[in-house]
Amino acid sequence: MSKQPVRIGIVAEAALDHFATLLRIRRREKSMTVAELADRLGVSIPTTRKLLRGTPAVAVGTYFEAATILGVPLFEPDRDRFQASRNRVEKIESLLPKRVVKPAEDFDDDF
Repeated sequence: MSKQPVRIGIVAEAALDHFATLLRIRRREKSMTVAELADRLGVSIPTTRKLLRGTPAVAVGTYFEAATILGVPLFEPDRDRFQASRNRVEKIESLLPKRVVKPAEDFDDDF
């Protein structure tokens, strides 16, 4: 059974490609081999190569961990500003409903 490719939109694809480029640059700047990065990530070398190509099938957590290992900033490089932003977002989220429920449709069954 073959695995279906992950489909993403053109904007998400461009963002992922850009992110992968940042990871490739930092890996080279740190003189880290693909095998070393794979070992630090706890994934296989083929998965690491896919990550460095920006393949959407790689788990987002693996991308984030690679960014942390390589020192590529996620969201906000300043920890204090990141925490302040996170607190703001959590406050907004707490004010929103816990789930989205669509209203029931009114059926016109009067013939």
